[in-house]
Amino acid sequence: MRKRKKDIKERQLQINLVGECSEDGCEVSEAAVHRLKHGAVSPAWVSACERERTLTLGIMEQIASLPNLQKAYRMVMRNGGSGGVDGMDMKGLRKWGRSNMMWLQEQLLSGTYQPQPVRCVSIPKPQGGERLLGIPTLIDRMVQQAIHQIISPRYERVFSEASYGFRPRRSAHDTLLKAGEYVKSGRNWVVDLDLEKFFDRVNHHRLMWLLSTRIGDGLLLQLIHKMLKCGMLEGGLLHQRMEGTPQGGPLSPLLSNIVLDELDKELERRGYHYVRYADDVKIFATSEWQAGRIMERIAEWIEEKLKLKVNRSKSRVCRSYELTFLGHRILLDGTLGLGEGSEERLKAKLKKMTSRRRGVSIAQMVKELREVTRGWLIYYRGARMQKKLEKIGGWLRRRLRCFRLKQCKRPIGIVRFLCKEGIEKTLAWKLALSGKGWWRLSNSPASNMAMNKEWFARLGFQSLTDYYEQVKRFKL
Repeated sequence: MRKRKKDIKERQLQINLVGECSEDGCEVSEAAVHRLKHGAVSPAWVSACERERTLTLGIMEQIASLPNLQKAYRMVMRNGGSGGVDGMDMKGLRKWGRSNMMWLQEQLLSGTYQPQPVRCVSIPKPQGGERLLGIPTLIDRMVQQAIHQIISPRYERVFSEASYGFRPRRSAHDTLLKAGEYVKSGRNWVVDLDLEKFFDRVNHHRLMWLLSTRIGDGLLLQLIHKMLKCGMLEGGLLHQRMEGTPQGGPLSPLLSNIVLDELDKELERRGYHYVRYADDVKIFATSEWQAGRIMERIAEWIEEKLKLKVNRSKSRVCRSYELTFLGHRILLDGTLGLGEGSEERLKAKLKKMTSRRRGVSIAQMVKELREVTRGWLIYYRGARMQKKLEKIGGWLRRRLRCFRLKQCKRPIGIVRFLCKEGIEKTLAWKLALSGKGWWRLSNSPASNMAMNKEWFARLGFQSLTDYYEQVKRFKL
């Protein structure tokens, strides 16, 4: 009799979209969420889900309330961005919002609101390849934002402490600091799990089941299901989506964390030391053998329970300093260094910005460079990179000298510029008539004397090392 009650209790959670239990117990309903060591669902988790479902029975009214919709509207307007398949831009949304809020509220509460397909956009990945984004229309984006504002605080209470991506008051730096603590304590072997095309492979049935365990409002579940199923417009063709939560909308990051919270809870149950930033999972171990065992077991669990694919060719076990995580390497003492490719990507961007073919003033170029380099230094302020910055700074100043000399165009222009900066006329003419190319001219003694650090300071270009010393004192 007791076993029968337990079976009924567990099957109450085996809910599909329309609220019915699968007769044969589908794969989705066998999700290992908050299970005890022997495999049974935790009674405490069952009770918590039942309470939460009861509390969220009328949550659609909160989402569709005018204050919440207006707040979502302001957020979308503030964030900006391009429009979706309907062609509406920010100006159009502003005009639409003046007279259509009541209509939107009625559509949401009646369950007749229909999301439009997302617009497919591909952007390059830092490590190569392309990432597909699904850009919703501005109105759909506003609806997603309204949902996010109401349900996100409820999920924040149950998310793992080791999850950092797309969460309020948590950052990539917090992730790196925690990872550094693990490495410093001796756990310097890392399991680097690569979830293959995670955002494109999320199982819709499983995600809806997870949502239904904590959300009791059928209207909201129906709306989210519509958003997941709406097609993607790519190259003029509409593709139906059977899986995945395309990146680009406000709701996608939250849904991804809901899916991977299962993984967090399983890692915690097994006592592993890990951090997760979005779909980037790193597990720390004391030996290569231990890390290898962890990778085998967790990869198998992810594929069996989460219905996601682990890219075993890219997943690996390595030392922390061999791995690039959020643009950084974690050294054996727990401190941070620049990750592979971080310096190269910065230099490639600076090289493009300082091209001699650009038709801008030196002052405008310096202003643009200052914005880019300062943003980069603020993000990487925790990394040890003094010597690298000295080299990058010297290389960048030379490119700026080259750009400024080319602006002079003719030898007489070079002479006038150098003389104005305090160079003797004889030396200036010698340089101007040397026949050297612009790059070689930029490294001559006369060029270095004329365009020294003081000259750059007058333009407003601060030394990279000086600014690094300022910002590295800021708390990560």
